[in-house]
Amino acid sequence: MGFFADKLLGELRGEFIARPDASKDQVVYKWPNTTIRKLSQLTVEADETAVFFRDGKVAGTFPPGRYTLDSTQIPFLGILVDAATGGNLFKTEVYFVGTREFTSLPFGGVVDNVLDPETSLAVGLRVFGDYSLKVVDASALIVNLVGSQNLSTNQEITDWMREMVLKSLRSEVVTQIVDGKWAILGIATHTDALEQATLAAVQQHVAPYGVSIARMGNFTVSLSDEDAETLKNYRRDVSYTKLAGSFTQYGAGEALRGIGEGAAKGEGSGNAALLGLGVGLSNVFAGAATTPPAAGATPAPAAPAQAPTGATCPQCGTVAVPGAKFCANCGAALAPAPLHCSACGAESPAGSKFCAACGTKL
Repeated sequence: MGFFADKLLGELRGEFIARPDASKDQVVYKWPNTTIRKLSQLTVEADETAVFFRDGKVAGTFPPGRYTLDSTQIPFLGILVDAATGGNLFKTEVYFVGTREFTSLPFGGVVDNVLDPETSLAVGLRVFGDYSLKVVDASALIVNLVGSQNLSTNQEITDWMREMVLKSLRSEVVTQIVDGKWAILGIATHTDALEQATLAAVQQHVAPYGVSIARMGNFTVSLSDEDAETLKNYRRDVSYTKLAGSFTQYGAGEALRGIGEGAAKGEGSGNAALLGLGVGLSNVFAGAATTPPAAGATPAPAAPAQAPTGATCPQCGTVAVPGAKFCANCGAALAPAPLHCSACGAESPAGSKFCAACGTKL
């Protein structure tokens, strides 16, 4: 008799509804049953809110505490009563939404191909780190994210949040690099600025969903090994070209260095080849690479370098003296005179820094 009395009392009291211990680390936990018996006992922990949701709308919420689900005591439960059961069941979805700060949620992925302001080369950037989020409006989260986006599991919700972070990163990282003209190889020095800009931008994306991104950490922007090596080589080549005076001279120097390294690993004949090729390449630096005349032939006289002349007046055709900006005959403005190479005599446009024919500095 006692057993049946206890069973009847249990059925009258309903069930015990609470978040299981195994799901304490989840932002959202959905109670598996959508039919709740009248007089069921609801327990809401100190760091969560219980949301009763039906037909795309929030019927009501419960702050931390213990409650007996009775429509006579809790008015909003009246709209959840299943009339077909004589008022003994509530038809509703119950969500437990954590209100504490959830930390160490990882994010990472490819940002975009970015044009390096220093080298004008396109490189791919990647970003990694973690973030923490806090639910500030449990009802907005359930209606706008769980209801509208049809996300029901904790994994789906955190994945969606991660995509929001990456979406902000893709726009903010590129904008900051372009506006600040930051060299990609030195991007690590701007990590703090990128982190703060991203944190501010992502708030705008997640605020309508009742969520705040509290902070970000371990924020890292990186290049692929291949792109990093490309930028380093490009920077090195530009620096060495400036030191050598022209790209032609720099290329000749690189060739000599490569031949020397190869000969150092070989024997006898390699040294002879190095000597012959080295002499030929050295002529590039001296600007005197010539073809020796055939035996018995009279060497041809060297062509004299063309004397520089001034620009021709577009109005009257008068040839001006070198360096003149206006015609001495009619006063018309003159176009800058072309430059002539002192080594080979080739003509180059005004403003050129190196001869297009031989690479000599003008």
